[in-house]
Amino acid sequence: MMVELAVLVFSALLLGGITFWKRKSPARLRDIPALTQLYRMLGVSVEDGTRLHVSLGYGNLLDMRGGSALAGLSMLRRIAERASVGDAPPVASAGDSLLGLLSQDTLQAGYKNAGAADLYSHTTGRVTGVSPFGYVAGAMRISPDENVSANILIGHFGPEVALLADAADRGNAAVIGASDNLAGQAVLFASTQNPLVGEELFATGAYLGAGASHAASLTLQDIFRWVIILILIGGAFARFAGAI
Repeated sequence: MMVELAVLVFSALLLGGITFWKRKSPARLRDIPALTQLYRMLGVSVEDGTRLHVSLGYGNLLDMRGGSALAGLSMLRRIAERASVGDAPPVASAGDSLLGLLSQDTLQAGYKNAGAADLYSHTTGRVTGVSPFGYVAGAMRISPDENVSANILIGHFGPEVALLADAADRGNAAVIGASDNLAGQAVLFASTQNPLVGEELFATGAYLGAGASHAASLTLQDIFRWVIILILIGGAFARFAGAI
C-alpha cells in the first residue's frame, strides 16, 4: 500500500512539474560540468567535421539494466538531431542485439526530426560484440579509426569500460561516461575529467532539450534526494537522542 501511495504522489508531482516547466521558459537547471561539456562537444564536432561516438553499453532492456540503456537512447536521439547535418554524423555502438536495433531506429528518428532523413545510414548504429569484453574490443576501434573527437559512454558497463576510456585517451578524444554499475562507475570516475555520478546518468535529456518532462523529472529527483537526506539525518538524530 505504501509503495502504491508513493508512486501516486510521485506521479502527481511529476505532472505538476511538467505543467510548471511548460510555463517557465527557459528552464533553470543545476550545473553539471560533464553535461555542459557535452553540449559544447556537439557544436565543436559539427564545426570541426569530427564524429561523436555514443556507446550504449550492453544492458538488457528486459531487466533492471534497461533504465540506463533507455537514458542512453534518449540522449542519442538528441545528439542525432543536432549533429546529423555535420560532415561526420554520430555513430552508436551497443553490446546487445535489441539495443543495437533500437540505436538504429533512434538515429533514424533523430535524422527525420532534423529534416535530414536522406543522410541517415544504418551502419552508424552497430553491435560490436555480445559479451562485455567482446563489445568493448569492437567499440575500441571506432575512436582511432573514424576521426572521433568525443566518446560518450552512457549505459551499463562493468570494469572493462577502462579499456574504452584508455583507447579514447590515447586517441586524444574527450570522454564523458556514466554507468548504473558500481564497478563501471568507479572506473569512469577515475578515468574521466568530468564524470556523471549516480542519477546524473538520467539527466542528459533535460540538458539537451528533450522536453519539459525531462526537466521536471530532474528537479523532482533533486527534491526527493534532499527529502531522503533529511529523513536519514532526522532518523540518526532521533536514534542518538533516544540512546542518550
